[in-house]
Amino acid sequence: MAVFLFAQTTGVRPRQKSSARRICFCPQCAVSLAMGPAPEGALNLAAWQMIRDVVGAQPSLTEAAWENLHATATETMLPATGTGGAQPISRGGQSSYLEF
Repeated sequence: MAVFLFAQTTGVRPRQKSSARRICFCPQCAVSLAMGPAPEGALNLAAWQMIRDVVGAQPSLTEAAWENLHATATETMLPATGTGGAQPISRGGQSSYLEF
């Protein structure tokens, strides 16, 4: 997703225009920004509302963000105790697990 920002004067001749600047967001960042609280400041609020409109209009963007987040979480999760991740410690014939 990309957001284009540019400035233009109104009511003043000759009219001045800035060049358009593009800000790119990955799906996770766009969804995170859209679901978060509104930022302070007129420019920040305007950009936030544009991102919310795009994210709200495209359910596929939210789905892509959640799929990527799920894949990342699955790769980085530690195995549960007793599933091969932690090794038992033997004390006098009795086994126990060391957990942190």
